[in-house]
Amino acid sequence: MRQRKTYTEHNAELIARYPEGRTPGGVLVDDIVQLRLQNTFDMHLDIARAMATVMRADMAAYDADSSKFTQSLGCWSGFHAQQMVKSVKRLRGTAKGTYVYLSGWMVAGLRNRFGHLPDQSMHEKTAVVDLIEEIYVSLRQADEVAMNDLFKDLRAARKAGDKAAEAKAIAAIDSFETHVVPIIADIDAGFGNEHATYLLAKEMIKAGACCLQIENQVSDAKQCGHQDGKVTVPREDFIEKLRACRLAFEELGVEDGVIVARTDSLGAGLTQKVPVSKHSGDLAAGYIKWLKTEPITTKNPIREGELALYRDGEFVKPVRLPNGLFPFKENTGHQRVVEDCIASLVEGGADLLWIETDTPNVDEIAGMVSEIRRVVPDAKLTYNNSPSFNWTLNLRKQVRTQWLAEARIGLDDYPDGAALMSAEFDDTDLGREADARLQRFQADIAARAGVFHNLITLPTFHLTAKSVDELSRGYFGPERMKAYVTTVQREEIRRGVSAVKHQHEVGSDLGDTFKEMVAGERALKAGGHGNTMNQFSAE
Repeated sequence: MRQRKTYTEHNAELIARYPEGRTPGGVLVDDIVQLRLQNTFDMHLDIARAMATVMRADMAAYDADSSKFTQSLGCWSGFHAQQMVKSVKRLRGTAKGTYVYLSGWMVAGLRNRFGHLPDQSMHEKTAVVDLIEEIYVSLRQADEVAMNDLFKDLRAARKAGDKAAEAKAIAAIDSFETHVVPIIADIDAGFGNEHATYLLAKEMIKAGACCLQIENQVSDAKQCGHQDGKVTVPREDFIEKLRACRLAFEELGVEDGVIVARTDSLGAGLTQKVPVSKHSGDLAAGYIKWLKTEPITTKNPIREGELALYRDGEFVKPVRLPNGLFPFKENTGHQRVVEDCIASLVEGGADLLWIETDTPNVDEIAGMVSEIRRVVPDAKLTYNNSPSFNWTLNLRKQVRTQWLAEARIGLDDYPDGAALMSAEFDDTDLGREADARLQRFQADIAARAGVFHNLITLPTFHLTAKSVDELSRGYFGPERMKAYVTTVQREEIRRGVSAVKHQHEVGSDLGDTFKEMVAGERALKAGGHGNTMNQFSAE
């Protein structure tokens, strides 16, 4: 990341050019300093380069201490991302270790011209690029608004002649931490062949993405990782797409660019293509060996146009479905995942892995990672803490199963199946234990399963639905205006959510400052006595 100049350095540089403290046109040096410091990045490609370095440093910190895992929430607008980062900064005082996840699912479902669509790569490629651009515009604007507030403090201190307050304001300006954080951007299965993958990767990187996540499904048959009917590609095909992403990073000078190789093989039972295997130990052979086959006999002969494989000293036929797809043997997903991951790291140069699972089970994830690490000791994961999981039911089932095995409870103490979801179990020993495991889930998989990054793919989708439902039920029901005040505004004020001053949040004060820079006393400002945002000035 580039080294930001301090206030004093910028000021000294400009005073050397303009000793009178202003340009020939009357622009104040201090105003130029403010605008330079507000502009935290010159272009979004600079963001990709800087944030890649941040991610690499975070990965090294995690390798030294697994408690230093990172987190993100999936955001489908720049405003969601901005408010997430602001919230983290209020909570922790820093946004370090916080990323934004850009979900292809949410782009398909919420951000494309064709309407609300499932996660099947039916949305426009450019919609993903546009969202990356939008997120970084929003995060950079948050920088501008915050920096403007700091310069208002500086001007107030100078006007009052308070040298201590002036020094404090300058120190706050120099120690300012940007709202810009890394984005892990979902490129789906590449939206086409390896060249199409490369072209889209370049556009995503130029928009600011320092990390690309790509999956091993067939691009034109892509399904959401939590849907049925997933079809994977041979490992050679996937490795070529990983290389395409790497070439895009290198061409654009993002030397620390991060690639997340996702495998859907745990839940994918089909392949579209049987690769050619020239050598017994090559990648194709490793992929083909898991195909479901049937013997060639007089009753089941090889027919014209059918495919035969030579396996264990005899020819067999791979099973082929009416749609032309080839199924894998049942219960081979675990082994295929391990081999996928090793190939992606060793042959494809991936930096992080993503194993899409059907339930949130620490032991299952840790078991696969243990096998991968026998070959690649520092293998690290990004893990999807997916809203597709019924977390309450899954964790309660896991506790019940364990306690039954340990004879801590009997079969009749707690029900099996969906009945465990009942609120009556919230305040029971089992309910409390499941919640405790839920609370430490991310720390557990970071420590035991090599998970460097924990994300939730679709939280803002579900949060928006829930929040709008909550407000609507009250507002259009008996509570009317009270519903808005109690569920929204009062909570914003008491939590210190800056968006309660919505005019300020979108840059009204920032605009006033600029008007003053160019018009002085003639500036027609929005933030005067009549601005209703002044009602929130005392909270």
